[in-house]
Amino acid sequence: MSLSIADGDFLALLGPSGCGKSTLLRMIAGLIEPSAGRLNWQADMTGQIGFVFQEPTLMPWASALRNVALPLELAGMARAEAEQRAKESLARVELTGFEHAYPRTLSGGMKMRVSIARALVTQPRLLLMDEPFAALDEITRHRLNEDLLRLWQQQRFTAIFVTHSTFESVFLAERIVVMSPRPGRIRTELRIPPVDRATAEFRTSDVYAAHCRAVSHALADAMAA
Repeated sequence: MSLSIADGDFLALLGPSGCGKSTLLRMIAGLIEPSAGRLNWQADMTGQIGFVFQEPTLMPWASALRNVALPLELAGMARAEAEQRAKESLARVELTGFEHAYPRTLSGGMKMRVSIARALVTQPRLLLMDEPFAALDEITRHRLNEDLLRLWQQQRFTAIFVTHSTFESVFLAERIVVMSPRPGRIRTELRIPPVDRATAEFRTSDVYAAHCRAVSHALADAMAA
């Protein structure tokens, strides 16, 4: 595999189960070492990476505010400042008023919002997301897709998003990397021009449908390779 990712990219990794999408994400995060080859960075990324897993992975005994503040406190920030930053991060994912709610009282979508707020509270340059919305109902998933895209457009962090959904990849990403089955290889890369994504009606447009067809065909070709 050879892949270059630029600052500010929103890149989707699309492919069948077991092709290596999550493995690649974990290598980028530094959670596992590559068995061969290397990762090259143009800048020091220490403390600059946020990760959202498939499950929210929240501490059940802590409030939403305390869950989001945790990375800042672990980095040595004073508790009052960390909680203020956490409150602002929760507001960005539309959870104002739920700061003191515990995970058991939150819906699946709200738990994932807390997880996203926690990943973004450190203001990372790179956000890694491993199928974060796969277990959610379609309505909640669509809403979180829209919220994530809005946050990326506002903050312009680099995003790498693992998904099995062609529709989700086209809605979110400017670059879609299609991987073949195990052993995973990059089969195709497709780009969604910003001009095609400029309207609020993109998800229901003919342009969106055409991109979805192109990505679906590319995925089918990768599966048959």
